[in-house]
Amino acid sequence: METGLRGQRVLVTGASGGIGAACVRAFLDEGAEIVAHYHRGRERAEALGATQLVQADLTREDEAERLFEEAGTLDACAAVAGVWPREDVPVWELPLERWEQTLRENLTTTFLTARGFLRSVEQTGRGSLVLVGSTAGVFGEAGHADYAAAKSAVAYGLLLSLKNEIVRIAPAGRVNCVCPGWTRSPMTRREVEDPSVVERVTRTMALRKIATPEDIARQVVALASDEISGHVSGQLVVVAGGMEGRTLHENGAPEGAP
Repeated sequence: METGLRGQRVLVTGASGGIGAACVRAFLDEGAEIVAHYHRGRERAEALGATQLVQADLTREDEAERLFEEAGTLDACAAVAGVWPREDVPVWELPLERWEQTLRENLTTTFLTARGFLRSVEQTGRGSLVLVGSTAGVFGEAGHADYAAAKSAVAYGLLLSLKNEIVRIAPAGRVNCVCPGWTRSPMTRREVEDPSVVERVTRTMALRKIATPEDIARQVVALASDEISGHVSGQLVVVAGGMEGRTLHENGAPEGAP
């Protein structure tokens, strides 16, 4: 199906990460012009062949604003950048410093990205924004309440507010959100290469496997496309193999698990 993205200028944040890189490649396959943002990992970002690279720390307002100044006029934006804190820490042991840092690296970066993009939309009268949340924000995640809270704010409060605000400046403007579950990426490599972790986390999934970054990227592209999703806004798409907040399988490794 034609996506209508050829020649469209799209910003992808967090392009040096697994999901961000897959999004860049997927948009490039559709003929889009890509502004690839990265914080660290310049070499990984350079290898993607994007139209333009921009480095910025999106937890800082001044650097986020510079990103959009350098990016220029945009047609779409995929707000992928985020950080999952690996250490399992229950709330009663969770330092305020980590709580605030996690919210800044996930919720604040998404807010600053959305604000910068919508300021561009205000000038052009058009645009599609795709936020990236997490199943942690849908079902919660013990030991990562900070991350779950940040992603829940993205996937619910921010999403549902922005889909109503964007039409004030762009009558056909749209905002949607993709929530990935467990996905193979540099951020989760250690966990998804451990068979015991795979066995445990896939017990809540109908499709008992770990997603690839491409699984997520295809949904981001579909939601960004006005041809495919032109009457879709304010929607949260969970890409997690039918994950539920309960156990679906008995103990034991899934068939074909790594």
